[in-house]
Amino acid sequence: MRIDKFLKVSRLIKRRTVANEACDAGRVSINGRTVKAGAEVKPGDTVSVAFGERTLTVEVLSVDEHASKSDAPAMYRQI
Repeated sequence: MRIDKFLKVSRLIKRRTVANEACDAGRVSINGRTVKAGAEVKPGDTVSVAFGERTLTVEVLSVDEHASKSDAPAMYRQI
């Protein structure tokens, strides 16, 4: 799954366009490498997203095309 779609489906970022812009700005990395919006993410990857002064780092547990609001937190584990 594309990283921008994962960020939206997992509700780490509210909208896919915002996730896409974050990737283009270099604020998203997978396993320590800065990535573009089209980069693939798979279970076991470590994703870091910079929000201003704060950086959120999560481990991807599952990649689902659709997730309800209650199921979204099960897609990742915060590190």
